[in-house]
Amino acid sequence: MDVSVVIPCFNEAENVATLVDEFVPVIDRLARDRSVEVVFVDDGSRDDTWNALHAAFGGGDRAYAVRFERHAVNRGLGAAIRTGLAASRGDVVVTTDCDGTYRFADIPMLLEHLQPGVDIVTASPYHPEGAVAGVSRYRLALSRGSSVLYRLLVDWSIHTYTALLRAYRRRVVESVPFESDGFLAGTELLVNGILMGYRADEYPTVLHARAHGVSKAQIARTIRAHLRFQARILLRQLGIRRLVQAGREKR
Repeated sequence: MDVSVVIPCFNEAENVATLVDEFVPVIDRLARDRSVEVVFVDDGSRDDTWNALHAAFGGGDRAYAVRFERHAVNRGLGAAIRTGLAASRGDVVVTTDCDGTYRFADIPMLLEHLQPGVDIVTASPYHPEGAVAGVSRYRLALSRGSSVLYRLLVDWSIHTYTALLRAYRRRVVESVPFESDGFLAGTELLVNGILMGYRADEYPTVLHARAHGVSKAQIARTIRAHLRFQARILLRQLGIRRLVQAGREKR
C-alpha cells in the first residue's frame, strides 16, 4: 500500500456528504497512479456517523480500499488517531479532519512536499504564505499562540504545530510515541518526531472555519494539556543543555 488516509470522526454524520463531494474526487485522482486506502475511525459517535460512512463508502467498485474502525465509546481524538495509524498499511500515512477545515484538495500537494530526506509534512496556515479564513479570533489566538511557544521550544522553522492535516512516512508512525488521547496528540506526534531527529517540512495552506457541526475541542482542557506538554519539553531541553555544558567543562 502506497498511501493511507486516516480520518477520525466523532458525531460527523452531517459532514459525510462533504466527504463524498470533496474528498472522493481527490482520492480518485490519487488512486490513478498509486495504491491508496482510506481508514475511517468512528470515535464512539452518538449520531448516525457509522451508518452514514458505511452508506457512502461501504459498497461499490472503487479504485481505493476503505476500512472502518470503531470505538464503542468516545475516547478522544488522540485515541482515534492511534487506532487509525495502527490499522493503516501505507508507506505514507496522511491524517486529516473529517470536517474539511483543511481542504481535501490539499492532500496531493502535501504529498508532493514529502521529498527525499523529509519525514513529516504538516499543513501550515501560520506560515508566511498560509492564511486563515473565518476562524474565530479566540480559537485562532489560542492555536497560533501555542504554535509560537512550540517554535521557541522545538524548531523555529516550523510555523504550525497544531494542524491535523499531515503526511508521515511509515517509519515515523511506527517509532514515534505519543501519549495524549485528546487534541494534544497531533502536536505531540510532530514535536516528538522532531526531537527524535526526523525532519519536518511545511505546506502553506488555508485553515477554514467548519461549515457544518461544532468543534469537539474542549478549550480549557486542551490549553492545560499544551501547557503541561510545553513544560515537559522545556525541562527536557534544559536538561540536554546542562549535559552539553557539563561535557564542555570536562574538556
